[in-house]
Amino acid sequence: MRQAPNIENLNFKESKYATGRRKKSIAKVWLKKGTGIIIVNGKNYEEYFKRVNHKSELTKPFEIINQTTSYDVKCSVKGGGHSGQVGAMIHGISKALLQFDSTLKPTLKKEKLTTRDSRAVERKKYGHRKARRSFQFSKR
Repeated sequence: MRQAPNIENLNFKESKYATGRRKKSIAKVWLKKGTGIIIVNGKNYEEYFKRVNHKSELTKPFEIINQTTSYDVKCSVKGGGHSGQVGAMIHGISKALLQFDSTLKPTLKKEKLTTRDSRAVERKKYGHRKARRSFQFSKR
């Protein structure tokens, strides 16, 4: 994906919308045919995400369908940490891609990008230090 020349001038009126979720993160994704610009919360994705694996993971749906510079993405994401936000964006992008071309479903489903990852943090139980970790026990 290339750098955004001017974020304000991008028009997303003729775009497809999808919502992605992961852990506590919710991503609202607008996808349209374009040049490969990804905007996250008003910033370029390379400025928003600092880690290299987050940046490469975000472009994964486009690399799978061999169209890395065919779509522009505008995303509003909130909640959770950066890993959850990337997962939510991937889920939203792949759902929006299916609205453009439903023949991509088998390839995206094979990579498990269309299904919501329902794993979340297990709640803390009383009488325990964490969800399953008990307090230290001393016999004597």
